[in-house]
Amino acid sequence: MPKQFWKGSALLAPVPAALVTCGSIEHPNVLTIGWTGIVCTRPPMTYISVRPERFSHDLIKESGEFVINLTTSAMCRITDFCGVRSGKDMNKIEKCGLHLSPAQKVSVPMIDECPVSLECKVTEAKPLGSHTMFLAEIVGIDVDEKYIDSKGKLNLQQCGLMAYAHGEYFALGRKLGDFGWSVRKKKKNRSK
Repeated sequence: MPKQFWKGSALLAPVPAALVTCGSIEHPNVLTIGWTGIVCTRPPMTYISVRPERFSHDLIKESGEFVINLTTSAMCRITDFCGVRSGKDMNKIEKCGLHLSPAQKVSVPMIDECPVSLECKVTEAKPLGSHTMFLAEIVGIDVDEKYIDSKGKLNLQQCGLMAYAHGEYFALGRKLGDFGWSVRKKKKNRSK
């Protein structure tokens, strides 16, 4: 079946619909970010891309810190609201009824309602056109204990995470496999 050609655009999807906290515990702000991902394993590195005209842009640039808070499907309305309203005009955290806790390694607070929060320190701010990419080291991860099993493994499937794709929000579905399962050798049954 032939494919239709479109001009280049931001159509790599799905991506997390993350709530990024910035500012300080005394003066926090939150914004919704879809342009984020992992760029390196060692050291663990991520990025967020923020438009320079956004209120949060200068807060992140000045402090050099932010927290990526992964959102759940139940948080869809809040996540959308925080992406279309400005922290310059209102306290979005208060308006949405979100609760904050201090992070361990950065001065930026994390959102209690989010199952996973990545504490980040900016290593580079790179203007790219419509957005500035803040490249950052992930210096800590905070995980809600109810999603950790007795062996210490994180069960992300139980978190009910949400994704963003081409202007729409989606609930992540069921687990299909795990890394390397397609080539893993099956254990042989040893009968006596």
